[in-house]
Amino acid sequence: MPGPEPTSIELSVRQREILERSVRRETNPQRLVRRCKIVLEAADGANNTEVAQSLDINRGTVRIWRERWAAAAPALLLAEEEGIDDKGLAELIEQVLADEPRPGAPSKFEPEQIVQIIAVACEDPQESGRPVTHWTPQELADEVIKRGIVTSISPRSVGRFLGRGGLEAPSEPLLAER
Repeated sequence: MPGPEPTSIELSVRQREILERSVRRETNPQRLVRRCKIVLEAADGANNTEVAQSLDINRGTVRIWRERWAAAAPALLLAEEEGIDDKGLAELIEQVLADEPRPGAPSKFEPEQIVQIIAVACEDPQESGRPVTHWTPQELADEVIKRGIVTSISPRSVGRFLGRGGLEAPSEPLLAER
């Protein structure tokens, strides 16, 4: 028993040209190339199963990108009618085919704060009045809170930022081991 009819995709000549150019461009990320191919094959009349088999991907992935394109199609056509140039249209198409923001809690620490924490870890703890020769995660957490870099941070978070998070900078850990 066949499933529901997939959403119809229609492309303007300029949209097709830009999508085909994106597929051919060697420097484009493969995820963008794959999504362009999905839209092109869908516009050629292939159903989700045919596109999925052709590109060796999941049928649900085809459905997602077909629906995403169909939802954005009116805005793309409007931009063309308003006289957008090819570069601008290509940027709009890339936005349509880009990943959506991932779910989850936002980061608690800004990149600037992380850099400042690492900078404090590179200092001599005795210059900060600490009675230790090497930073411990607890001492460093206390110091960055005292300096107002962050309002609160756990020693475990400090440890993740310094040497335990897979950073390649130091050949030795920046913190003393317990």
